[in-house]
Amino acid sequence: MRVVIAGAGKVGRSIARELREFGHEILVIDRDPTVLRPGSFDGISVLNADACELTSLEEAELGQCQVVVAATGDDKVNLVVSLLAKTEFGVPRVVASVNHPKNEWMFGESLGVDVAVSTPRMLSALVEEAVSVGDLVRLFSFGQGDADLVEITLAAESPAVGSRVGDLAWPTDTVLAAIVRGKRVLSPSADDSLELGDELFFVAAPSQEAQLQRLIAGH
Repeated sequence: MRVVIAGAGKVGRSIARELREFGHEILVIDRDPTVLRPGSFDGISVLNADACELTSLEEAELGQCQVVVAATGDDKVNLVVSLLAKTEFGVPRVVASVNHPKNEWMFGESLGVDVAVSTPRMLSALVEEAVSVGDLVRLFSFGQGDADLVEITLAAESPAVGSRVGDLAWPTDTVLAAIVRGKRVLSPSADDSLELGDELFFVAAPSQEAQLQRLIAGH
């Protein structure tokens, strides 16, 4: 999957390196050449350009990517990048960082943002979720790490597609908390059938996550 990240600061670099480890094609854009110094982005493509300019995004071939991450330290820049990515290039998934809580109300679908996040760890988790259809993604841990909130999006090859919730042999210490289907949020019942593209959110013990992955993803 091709991912373009606007912003080569600490957050952008962290996300780029993490996604590179998953084998995705990454391009990082920043107008400051000093943050794109050699050695900082091994195995990652970089572009020294202003991500707010349409010509820069055309050079970055945004129309060929599946996910754009607006991860600069400037909320205005993140909004412009998100809007251009969605309206000019039709990028399927746009994830934006919110640096100042007072600006959070602006980060919505009307300005091209699919997901707005205010903490670096959650931003990283949601970017991973955006590029990891079919794989279990840990969003965060509760308390002392005894339980995690995890997400998986049902891919075409998932053996769970078409199954009723009540017919699946869920691992112990695992609770299906919600099903997100398009713009709807469903409270799961035993009679609900799982559909292709459903986002499933679980609260699960870390020791059960591998078994949950096998049940839902088949690997």
